[in-house]
Amino acid sequence: MSESKIKSVAVYCGHAFGNDPQYERDAKKLGELIAKNKLRLVFGAGDVGLMGVVSQSALNNGGEVIGISTGHVIAQQEPVREGVNVKIVEGLAVRKQTMFDLSDAFIILPGGVGTLDEVTDIMTKQQVGETKKVIYFLNTNKFWDIMGQMLVHMEQNGFIDRKQVLSIKVADTPEDIIKELTNTNNFITTGSTTNN
Repeated sequence: MSESKIKSVAVYCGHAFGNDPQYERDAKKLGELIAKNKLRLVFGAGDVGLMGVVSQSALNNGGEVIGISTGHVIAQQEPVREGVNVKIVEGLAVRKQTMFDLSDAFIILPGGVGTLDEVTDIMTKQQVGETKKVIYFLNTNKFWDIMGQMLVHMEQNGFIDRKQVLSIKVADTPEDIIKELTNTNNFITTGSTTNN
């Protein structure tokens, strides 16, 4: 099998931790696997919630991390950790486009309305044929089941086609996502990590 063409992944997720420790555990594992498999992490630059967990885990494991934010957003968050290459852009629309341009694939963790905004923007690009970049949902605690139900509901009512529904990939673990992104020959797994 040839080497994976995926070099850089954007991770979209909440600026909160959620109410179950499994969200944080999966975010930490994902950051670790991104780094260990030599993928570059692109994220929203916030050192808060799951965003902070993913980025810190990637940094702790020697990964390259790029944070994209606006001056307004970053001023409301904790200072960005040392080691993150931060790019400040003008406005949320430019932020989304910059993250899109820098990434070969997208991983969606549990999150709030900002996460929904980011993923639906990419899905719209898919629908109109602007991109074939793949989206993976990390379905911790079946968080995204309702999203899948909504897409099927849209299809059944004639608002999207089956191809759009099938373009979304859902995985239960970080290992499943990174294994597919890097291909089965090159995937590097790791042992369990402890939560700090």
